[in-house]
Amino acid sequence: MNNIFVYCELEGAKLSEVSLELLTKARSLATQLGVKVEALAIGHHLSGIDKELMNYGAEIIYIADDERLYPFRTLPHAAITVGVIKETQPQIALFGASSIGRDLAPRVSSALKSGLTADCTSLEIGDHTDTKGNTYKNLLYQIRPAFGGNIIATIINPEHRPQMATVREGVMKKETLPTPVKGEVKQVDITKYLNDTDFVVRIIERHIEERKIDIKNAAIIVSGGYGVGSKENFKQLFDLAAVLGGEVGASRAAVDAGFVDHARQVGQTGVTVRPKLYIACGISGQIQHTAGMDQSAIIISINTDPAAPINQIADYAIVGDLNEVIPKMIISYKNNSK
Repeated sequence: MNNIFVYCELEGAKLSEVSLELLTKARSLATQLGVKVEALAIGHHLSGIDKELMNYGAEIIYIADDERLYPFRTLPHAAITVGVIKETQPQIALFGASSIGRDLAPRVSSALKSGLTADCTSLEIGDHTDTKGNTYKNLLYQIRPAFGGNIIATIINPEHRPQMATVREGVMKKETLPTPVKGEVKQVDITKYLNDTDFVVRIIERHIEERKIDIKNAAIIVSGGYGVGSKENFKQLFDLAAVLGGEVGASRAAVDAGFVDHARQVGQTGVTVRPKLYIACGISGQIQHTAGMDQSAIIISINTDPAAPINQIADYAIVGDLNEVIPKMIISYKNNSK
């Protein structure tokens, strides 16, 4: 009762990155509230998954293991998730803002008659006093960009439980515990929640294409904005990234202009990244972009405008033409690296 519940997505027999990030955040929230972290894993061949969940702080683990439950199908997963939440009655339920989470969470929320905030970038615990003077303690602040990223909205749900949110991948740090918790594992009796109509959709065949561009896990990212000027000019960014052993990213404006593929987009409507080094070239630094990269360890900006917003968060700001700066950086790195 009143614990924090995390729906854990599976990629094969492996836990998804966003689920591990959510478990890490759930630990922090649970410590503040003095409650436990619950995790639900639905799939097949899940032996050993409980140990990994305990490494990330899950204290009560629900396992629904059946060959019919993998790969993901909306109806059976929704029925089981709703059933488990109704029995456990958590105060907070978290889902990844992935293709699965964006499909599953609204159905669960609708069935539970609970609110849902989508695509959160931060979660905090706090109090709220409404206009009638009613005070609510220990609410979940569900924080996300709104109105096209022009403002940051803090959304609360004081009246209904659970307080539900989906969270974008990469915005929260995943971290294992030094010593795993001694969790309690509960096998879910799926027959209590499922009937034949839940399996009306059958998966005949699956084709999975491996991701060719992976900027999320890159340690170094050279990112370009509309200020790069053209698709041809982006070649310099690829050259610099190749020399540094990094990947190339881009702002939405650069992607919309056709300079690079959408898979390289960093920001609110793209990928959230946390590299050791982020080099922003010709990027103004609007909140839509910085929301996806401001947790980088070191940020270097290259911009002709000394007043560009990106310079406010950059560790090092180079004011100049990237067409002159980048070739010099490449030469300098080659001459000074072993």
